[in-house]
Amino acid sequence: MEEGQALARITPARRMMTLAGEAPLPRVLSARQKAAVIVRYLIAEGAKIPLAQLPDHMQQALAEQMGAMRLVDRQTLDAVVAEFLAELDSVGLAFPGGIEGVLSVMDGHISQSAASRLRRKAGVSAGTDPWERLTALPVPQLLAVIEEEAVEVAAVVMSKLPVAKAADMLGRLPGERARRIAFAVSLTGNIDPETVRRIGLAILAQIDSQPPRAFDTGPVERVGAILNVSPALTREEVLQGLEAEDAGFAEKVRRAIFTWVHIPARIPPRDVPKIIRMVDQVRLVAAMAFAAGKPGMEETTEFILSNISQRMAQGLREEVAARGKVKEKEGEEAMNLIIGAIRELEASGEVVMVVEEEE
Repeated sequence: MEEGQALARITPARRMMTLAGEAPLPRVLSARQKAAVIVRYLIAEGAKIPLAQLPDHMQQALAEQMGAMRLVDRQTLDAVVAEFLAELDSVGLAFPGGIEGVLSVMDGHISQSAASRLRRKAGVSAGTDPWERLTALPVPQLLAVIEEEAVEVAAVVMSKLPVAKAADMLGRLPGERARRIAFAVSLTGNIDPETVRRIGLAILAQIDSQPPRAFDTGPVERVGAILNVSPALTREEVLQGLEAEDAGFAEKVRRAIFTWVHIPARIPPRDVPKIIRMVDQVRLVAAMAFAAGKPGMEETTEFILSNISQRMAQGLREEVAARGKVKEKEGEEAMNLIIGAIRELEASGEVVMVVEEEE
């Protein structure tokens, strides 16, 4: 590290650090004066110190202290650096400062609801930069807030986000609102930093005040996942009932459902061999035998057989013919097992399903 290299060069030939002035400082320095000495020495040696990560009030206090100091004699400099190095060597464990730092370390170890409660309880510290968190939030979460805010506020948010994320958000907004926000960005040049920070604090407080979600997925995905493994008769009855209650919701659920009959339209042919290797052949034969002679289901069987080696396909055809009739319960269980294998491959990124376009 540059800081470590700079400190190492202090021995044995140390030179006196000279700042404009006359009288040397006393040998006994305060903690703030010692910090100023270390920072000044590292800067003089060409080290890059991320002081901007400190809260504004600490940066200001450091600058004021450095401005009040004049000369430091060689003996005092040596003593300050030696003490600083000794403190570094004695550190056994460091904890991140503030709730956000703790939550970043404990990410994946505590629940989202517990993290949300901690943020609400702690509030937003006056010394923190809210945009560090805001720029890291996913686009859908930011979009939900921006859609309700004034155009000027949305323009400030767009200006603070990384270019790629801002472009993604702009593309998801309605055309007229996207145009107004883009124009408002041109008017943000004279906004002072404190106003931008206060806007960030207000948006962050709004996000933290939202109640934690009990479920990781939406209702459409949850209902679709349940119906995926339900018997075909039950699935169709439920969908018909949903259509009578809420046709829009029922249509979304139909799009979220992925069953045996959807395989030809949703699975790329090149990924069929991966799926076959994940499934027990006995279950695969049972599913194909159950699908024999059933419109829609039989097409899936042919799709699978046409995208594997001819030798394997011929062997499966012979086993299906020998298997004969399969009971409905056994056949649907076998199909659901194959669908589960596809979902696992999709979750791991080995299979990318084709997305059906909305009309």
